[in-house]
Amino acid sequence: MPGSGLASSTAGEGRLLRRLVQKVSATRTFARIAPHVVPALDGLVHRLTGGKVLLSARMLPGLVLTATGARSGQPRRTPLACLPEEGGSWLLIGSNFGRPGHPAWTGNLLKYPEATVSWRGEEIAVRARLLRGAERARAWRAALAFWPPYATYQERVEREIRLFRLERR
Repeated sequence: MPGSGLASSTAGEGRLLRRLVQKVSATRTFARIAPHVVPALDGLVHRLTGGKVLLSARMLPGLVLTATGARSGQPRRTPLACLPEEGGSWLLIGSNFGRPGHPAWTGNLLKYPEATVSWRGEEIAVRARLLRGAERARAWRAALAFWPPYATYQERVEREIRLFRLERR
């Protein structure tokens, strides 16, 4: 069949690229640089495309979370990788690229769980819930199956990485 070799070659290259990105993203150098570069690029491209494109979503699904700042009370927009779930919810992993402190957006959601997400160009009202116990354990296994570098991030830090489920309001 014409073209079938090209399709399988392209799929193989995609898997190879994904594994390479996973290896790089698990490094300490990536953890130092990425928090300054990835969100800025994602935010710029997201604005320029009217909320339809996130660069990082080429490797991982992504959304832009708008949550109320825990201290400021002002809206805070944060591009984040996410794990879409059946039924229209999303799992957010507060890995902070394996850096010591919890990312600010997790504190915002703890104080103000009602937020919005920009998902594929659509603004959706959500409510965040911090996962605990068996529910967290199941979600953590799903996160590791989805993106194995999260295990490396957890090994680097003493804190338990926060997991949130965002459900439509």
